[in-house]
Amino acid sequence: MSGPELITLGCRLNIAESEAMRDAAGDADDLIIVNSCAVTAEAVKQARKAIRQAARRRPDARIVVTGCAAQTDPAMFAAMPEVARVIGNAEKGRADLLAFERPARADIHVSDIMAVHETAPHMAAAFGNHARAFVEVQNGCDHRCTFCVIPYGRGNSRSVPAGLVIDRIRALVAEGHREVVLTGVDLTSYGPDLPGSPSLGQLVERILAHVPELERLRLSSLDSVEIDDRLFALLTQEARIMPHLHLSLQAGDDLTLKRMKRRHSRAQAVAMVERLKTARPEIAIGADLIAGFPTEDEAMAANSAALIDDCDIVFGHIFPYSPRAGTPAARMPQLDRATIRRRAALLRERAEARRTAWLGTLIGTTQAVLAERGGTGHAPNFAPVRFGGAAPAPGVIADTIITGLDSDGLIGRIS
Repeated sequence: MSGPELITLGCRLNIAESEAMRDAAGDADDLIIVNSCAVTAEAVKQARKAIRQAARRRPDARIVVTGCAAQTDPAMFAAMPEVARVIGNAEKGRADLLAFERPARADIHVSDIMAVHETAPHMAAAFGNHARAFVEVQNGCDHRCTFCVIPYGRGNSRSVPAGLVIDRIRALVAEGHREVVLTGVDLTSYGPDLPGSPSLGQLVERILAHVPELERLRLSSLDSVEIDDRLFALLTQEARIMPHLHLSLQAGDDLTLKRMKRRHSRAQAVAMVERLKTARPEIAIGADLIAGFPTEDEAMAANSAALIDDCDIVFGHIFPYSPRAGTPAARMPQLDRATIRRRAALLRERAEARRTAWLGTLIGTTQAVLAERGGTGHAPNFAPVRFGGAAPAPGVIADTIITGLDSDGLIGRIS
């Protein structure tokens, strides 16, 4: 397929927006778009590394850098000799900024993201490289967690009207997609900026009612404290919503949570997971956890590690803390990097043990696996499955008997 090469780093929202940029760029074969992430210092380093590797691999290509890292520090990327243009998050998808002659030096097109009051129509026409489609319904964040730079890369919270979302999903289903993922920076804050202040639960209800042909719906990262009764009922009672939730927990110690300026306590997180799994036992829980937050002592670290078991976290996303310039946490007393790395390794080890034990319980079951590229796929609970033998075509949902487990995940055969 002709068109730009896309290098997408970071969240599912970036995946959705990369597809929008692919459409906007048309058949620009000499274009490489690097859609960056700024969630950690390591993420920024990975973006710079990806740019250098792309330039070595395709020295004649024009490289455009966008995403949160480009939004928060455009000058740094413009100073890289490999980069032809830097585009802000508000400018993503603008065809005029993607179709250009190579400038003498990198130019910057980054506007004030805080002045953006509407979510741009980042609703791609196709997702040819993905078995599932990602639909942006919300962008930005009104909260100011002390460690997080993302609000400065994405701006304040803003939502896509339900009618546009439904039209987009209906079109994606007509194109053959059987699973859709709703994405956003702070998904559970959907709606207050729209007429009537609809909630995320109301949006999901409307999608399910107006697109009955949609077989599977997933929600990206949720803030557990914002799961209201309407959304809870949908998550636990609606069969078309997949039994897999990723929660933004960040820590399992109350003092650490307070210093992070999170809005939930440890007990609230544990209670929410207990309610969810009591109502729908097959729900698989994922969560973000930060290791080595400033002022964290061994007891605080132990509380976060224990949360993996207390919340039955089988998809642990572990982030070693790294200070982000301009955030309050960067001004707090920092831990040494060796301690941060050690605590992150312990969290990963504990999370991996929990994941492996959980995957083992699925052996012998039959799962409706959405096939992806490379002979792999995901079960409804998002357990990774590799087909042992003939694999269905990407996008097919196949009843699959789980026969074993290896280091990559489950092994299954079509029943």
